[in-house]
This record gives sequence, C-alpha cells and structure tokens, in this order.
Amino acid sequence: MEGNEPYRILHYGNNTNTTATLYLKDCILGFKEDIREGSVDVVVTSPPYNIGISYNSYRDSLPREKYLAWIEQVGIAIKRALADNGSFFLNIGNRPKDQWIAWDVASVMRKHFKLQNTIMWIKSIAIGKIDVGDYPGIVGDIAVGHFKPVVSDRFLNDCYEYIFHFTKNGDAKLDKLAVGIPYQDKSNIGRWKKARQDRRDRGNTWFIPYETIQSKRDRPHPAAYPVKLPEMCIMLHGRAGLIADPFTGIGATALAAKKLGISFVGFEIDKGYLDETIARLLL
Repeated sequence: MEGNEPYRILHYGNNTNTTATLYLKDCILGFKEDIREGSVDVVVTSPPYNIGISYNSYRDSLPREKYLAWIEQVGIAIKRALADNGSFFLNIGNRPKDQWIAWDVASVMRKHFKLQNTIMWIKSIAIGKIDVGDYPGIVGDIAVGHFKPVVSDRFLNDCYEYIFHFTKNGDAKLDKLAVGIPYQDKSNIGRWKKARQDRRDRGNTWFIPYETIQSKRDRPHPAAYPVKLPEMCIMLHGRAGLIADPFTGIGATALAAKKLGISFVGFEIDKGYLDETIARLLL
C-alpha cells in the first residue's frame, strides 16, 4: 500500500455501494487528504485519554499542553470533513486523580464547535429499592453493569463517561425517538400532545454496559467501547450517508455503521487493531 490508497475496502449488505473504507494512517492527515470537505454526516470516536493506557502503537502519556494541542488539530480536521448539519460525538472520560481531562478536551473543541448535547454514558448503576418506593417493576435493589474498582479512600468507583455531541452551529435536528424508550406510565400516550406513540425521549443518560468477556484475549484493544454506543449516536443523528471514526481501534463504530447499512471511513495507526476490525466486519 502506497500513498493515499486505503488499507482495505469492504462491501457489505445488499447494496454494493455501501462500504467500509479503512486506512492505516494518521487521522489528521487522513481526514485532510482522503475525505472530501463536508462529506461526513456523523463522526463517532473515542480518542486516547492521555492516561497512560498501553496501546500497541501510541504513547498515551503526553504533557497536557502537547496533548491538547494535538487533539485540537484532530478537531479541526474533523470540522473540515463534517457536513454543515453533521454531528460529532466524542466519547471521553477522566481518571480519579485527574477529573479535568474530559472538560479540558471539550474546552479545546469549544473553539471550533457548538456543544449541542452532553450525554452521560452510564457503565454501571446501583439503584436501591428504598429510593424508588413503589415504582412499578422494581422489586428489589438493582446493581447492573461493569466498572473497574477503585482501591482508594479518596475516590469513588468511576461508573460513567461523557459523550460530547458537537455540531457546527448547535442546530442539528435529531431523531430522538429512534433511541427512545417506552413510557412507564402508558396513560401519557395521547394525553400529552407529543405522546402519540409508546415511545419517549430517552434523555441524556444512557446505560450501555460492556459485553461480558472471559479473558483479555476477547478484548484485544485496551479501551474499546460497546458497539451499541456508536449505534445509538448514529441513530440519534439520523439521515446519515457516511460515518467516520478517526480512531478506529478494533472497529466498534465501523460495526455500528455496518449494522445500520451506512458507509464508513476510518483511520488507525496500528495494523493489528485494523486487522481485528476487518476480521470483525467479515463475521
């Protein structure tokens, strides 16, 4: 592979024009050279958090100023490629000893985007029966999801991350009911003007647990998010013809695009991760 040639192009679904185009390439350069300006409808991605994660081909421990300068360049490249009514969903979290990482990144993006929504990705939640009283359907205490225990007498277990929804002008129209949920109280249907079906706006807290794995070999990337996360982001935006991910990893966003029958373009600097993406897309 030389120059601007993709590493691999995969066709999926009944429509041969629906493809996943994968580049073994730095995303800043790739978004400038290989994506037409204004052609991407939705970007869903999770960049390195700069917290020392052991990636195969990237040093995840830069000085904060250098990291933020780099992530800003990523944002600039994304803005160029994004359609005027497009959505950029950025998943990022913090670590217990540094609670400003996500907001420092959001502040950098503020120079170039409007922050239209902030979604809380809930990875684990505990609900006490005593707290909900006689709420229907809850018969006992609930504790669901996955978290990495924090061994500390100062910090709480970290059970959520952010999904920042950036747009160019803050006015992108969304298909909120595409990721909606049924009404708990069915009497609301028809009683409220907008409640014409058994589906309501889910809101900005999304419980999306990780899939259970038996060993680390089942998750060859140290920081992959569940496929349902990008799937919900894409569905929320709606009307998409091209999805992009500058940090493809092992392909969660690519798999979501395939599931929804939408073309995808992604960039990744690690050949092993990209090969894993291809293997998953071919299943």
